Amino acid sequence: MTRAVWLSLLLLTLPVALEATTDPAKNQVKVLRKLKPINFSNANVKQCLWFAVQDYNKESEDKYVFQVVKILQAQLQVTDRMEYFIDVEIARTTCKKPLNNNENCVIQENYKLGKKVICSFLVGALPWNGDFTVMKRKCEDEKM
Repeated sequence: MTRAVWLSLLLLTLPVALEATTDPAKNQVKVLRKLKPINFSNANVKQCLWFAVQDYNKESEDKYVFQVVKILQAQLQVTDRMEYFIDVEIARTTCKKPLNNNENCVIQENYKLGKKVICSFLVGALPWNGDFTVMKRKCEDEKM
């Protein structure tokens, strides 16, 4: 057989061989330290929450910026990174997008414009590298 035919056969069988040798259990991330509550005042919790709310505001189609009203719960799990599970109440502010850093945003008091949202964020972090990723986000409007 020619060299090109051998190469073609090799390229055709390689994906099948790789698929057969992939162990799904090896693709799972190993938990080094199980989920446990963490203090809200922890600097990493604050950083992750700031990052998550910035991400929420960027993805939101709302004309206004949201900010944290209250942290409801914070938990930490250690895998190949630090994973912060944070439940929080956020609310619409008086500041419109895009946010000017000089603005002083306060929670919207106007009945028609007021809006609160309860969010659960999962933020993966390597804080020593400045690496933060919102891995999951689930937000629901709070009934007013």
